[in-house]
Amino acid sequence: MQIGITLPFLSSRFFNMQSNGLSAVEKKVAASLASVFGLRMMGLFMIMPVFALYGQHLTGFSPFLVGVAIGAYGLTQALLQIPMGILSDKFGRKPVIIGGLIVFSIGSLVAASATSIYMVIVGRALQGMGAIAAAVLALAADLTRDEQRTKVMAVIGMCIGFSFALALLLGPIVAHHLGLSGLFIMTAIFAVIGVLIVQFFVPNPVRHAPKGDTVAAPARLLTMLKNPQLIRLDAGIFILHLTLTAVFVALPFVLVHAGFAKENHWKLYFPTFIGAFFLMVPLIIIGVKKKNTKATFQISLLIMLASLAILALFENQFWLIALGILLFFTAFNYLEASLPSLIAKFCPAGDKGSAMGVYSTSQFLGAFCGGLLGGSMYQWVGANGVFIVALVLVGIWLLLSLGMENPVLLKSYTLSTKIRDKAHAQEIAAQLSALTGVAEAILITEEQAAYLKVTDQFELESAQAILKSSD
Repeated sequence: MQIGITLPFLSSRFFNMQSNGLSAVEKKVAASLASVFGLRMMGLFMIMPVFALYGQHLTGFSPFLVGVAIGAYGLTQALLQIPMGILSDKFGRKPVIIGGLIVFSIGSLVAASATSIYMVIVGRALQGMGAIAAAVLALAADLTRDEQRTKVMAVIGMCIGFSFALALLLGPIVAHHLGLSGLFIMTAIFAVIGVLIVQFFVPNPVRHAPKGDTVAAPARLLTMLKNPQLIRLDAGIFILHLTLTAVFVALPFVLVHAGFAKENHWKLYFPTFIGAFFLMVPLIIIGVKKKNTKATFQISLLIMLASLAILALFENQFWLIALGILLFFTAFNYLEASLPSLIAKFCPAGDKGSAMGVYSTSQFLGAFCGGLLGGSMYQWVGANGVFIVALVLVGIWLLLSLGMENPVLLKSYTLSTKIRDKAHAQEIAAQLSALTGVAEAILITEEQAAYLKVTDQFELESAQAILKSSD
């Protein structure tokens, strides 16, 4: 039985294209965990394009509280993302993931039964308390070989992007036919399916991948906040998700005022999001050919500035609004895809877990603040105010990017090894550093792991031979 057929989101043809070199177990891990991640994220995303329009019957409804409800999950996600990852190290990945999905399901049912917007906010906050992202990624690392781990993470990342596109399609359709309650019940069902996938499809890990590559280390978090390149990227993901959430507080109202019926919004969101993927391709090609990621990064910020300016200036002209949305998604898709890669390139070897912990926290805080900002600005000054404030923030991000270094194209490897003591670790590190293509080599005795950052000239077999001979 083809796992890509039996699990959501991933067809066998799509998956086989992404899985060159993966073992049968790694294919199963990638498909199952990507499906779990995608189902959960789609449940979170589906409310974004519809809540402002379909929640107006709720007691206490106001644009400000719409923003709070949309962004509430971000606050609890930000607070619990790192602790949940650490708990998964102590109690196991699967129990934490299953527990998080159950909490998410309970939050969805609370929101589904709500008659006031305040209870929806409580439900959304509970959804966010099921913060399983770090545990899922750590489990993926536990179940994959070091040299194949990046491919599995890429499949998971692609599934998240696809889930967002599908949420823009399904959200308005489900809300139109089943109402807001039906939408939340569907998200609860998604979470239950996720539990079944984790329980019956995801293999049980027999080891933990080294912590530095997967789970944040509290002692290293402050160091990540002192790194000027990483802090620019953390500020960037904060602004990006703040802008996304704020825009989706105001945009549904704008489309209705422009004469576009709410049940038809998916006919605009979905094709513009898919079209944006194709428009994003030239940015990727330019960045690779010119080896100038910084330039294409800044071009995408300029595209986002243009999109927000169009939305602010032409809120009553439907086709210009559509153009603004298309440009917004083009920039968003590129930035959302490139930021995690840049984090991995700039973070010190062995600190990816900590760097991604700070990054994820910044992302979810941005979603929460975007809900607050979008709701309050729309209530007090209207949609124009939302788009203008977002434009100013993206402009600040563009200024911050001027000090960004152009990253060197390095790959990361995490290799398990046997280290007797500190002197032994230094000896192995010196041998690894002398290899062609090794830019950085760090060995950590407590984790029995070697972390390498390398160029294309690096030969993995040479490093493996050194580690084997040192056992």
